[in-house]
Amino acid sequence: MNSGSAEPRHLDLKGLKCPLPVLKTRKVLAGMASASELLVETTDPLAVLDIAHFCREAGHQLVASEKTPFGHRFLIRRGPDLA
Repeated sequence: MNSGSAEPRHLDLKGLKCPLPVLKTRKVLAGMASASELLVETTDPLAVLDIAHFCREAGHQLVASEKTPFGHRFLIRRGPDLA
């Protein structure tokens, strides 16, 4: 699921319920460089909608989203800093 040459940072959010997966994802992305990638794993069924919506609203790219045996995995590329 990695589209770049560098390994994405990993964020394990399994077991957390809405809105925590989005809030924690937002916090981690805020501390990352533009265009870096974050791999997020969740078990919350609502994360499929919430993470996609968050990425659109915040200007991040949802590179990949896939169902796993225990939930979902998202690869997010951090968007540019907005002035």
